[in-house]
Amino acid sequence: MAPPSALVTTVAGRGGRNAVTMDWDKLRVFHAVAEAGSFTHAGDTLNLSQSAVSRQISALEEALQVPLFHRHARGLILTEQGESLNRTVREVFAKLAMTEALLTESKEKPAGRLKVTTTVGFGATWLAPRVHQFLEQYPDVTMSLILDDADLDLAMREADVAIRMHPPKQPDLVQRHLLSMEWHLCASADYLRKRGTPAKPEDLDNHSIILFGNYRPPVADINWLAELGRRPGNPRRALLEVNSLQAMVMAARSGVGIAALPDYMAAEEEAHGMMRVLPDVKAPKVDVYFVYPEELRTSKRVAVFRDFLLARLAHRA
Repeated sequence: MAPPSALVTTVAGRGGRNAVTMDWDKLRVFHAVAEAGSFTHAGDTLNLSQSAVSRQISALEEALQVPLFHRHARGLILTEQGESLNRTVREVFAKLAMTEALLTESKEKPAGRLKVTTTVGFGATWLAPRVHQFLEQYPDVTMSLILDDADLDLAMREADVAIRMHPPKQPDLVQRHLLSMEWHLCASADYLRKRGTPAKPEDLDNHSIILFGNYRPPVADINWLAELGRRPGNPRRALLEVNSLQAMVMAARSGVGIAALPDYMAAEEEAHGMMRVLPDVKAPKVDVYFVYPEELRTSKRVAVFRDFLLARLAHRA
């Protein structure tokens, strides 16, 4: 919801002696520049020329009588005053976006855009193939799916709702437990024919294993396979490390080695000739949560999407 350009914000000047006004157009340009880090990229986003963007920023700095950016050959860096202003502007625009979403939602039925974030593995493998079922059921809802193994800030409206593999860390978020996810050891039939099937965890020392690369792991204890059957603090080394669950699946399917996969992946991979290994071993569980800000508690879009997930996950459908 674009704020009206006529609306102005009054801000006390230095020492509180003077008052200056900042119109929304300048704030919108400032926020775009702060997020993009350059006049050129901000101009592309706003469909303005670089010179027009620069003029707006200069006018805002002149009105405030403080520098908002350090100019460098490699780009722009916010000053301390710029950081402070950008935090406030980001919060204002986030609240406006949330208000727009709530106002456009019909009282009779769910409608409007829903921004959903979750991990890359769960989003690409389980959620994305099922999104059409939800959108067909609720044709007035559109969805933006943001896949990232890092947690997006829901309070700042980087997304409306999140499906997370851990309880929310922020106290002001509403949470609903969706399921307890289990892990399974899997390998291709070809690999097991060549290397044999391990009969006990200690046998894994004689096998090739695939682990998640140590870069923003999406789930705690994701590399528990490295410790299985070993003395604590003495993990086995992987033949392959890769920071993508989908890539781990493809590598295991091609015969690289044994991988620990979440149950929503392991079940589907059996159709591609993957076999379960050490099925009786005790693996860690992952609690999965549906999370959203308190302000969206009454949103129909959020409610029907939550119920959709609960129904599908209850039967792993």
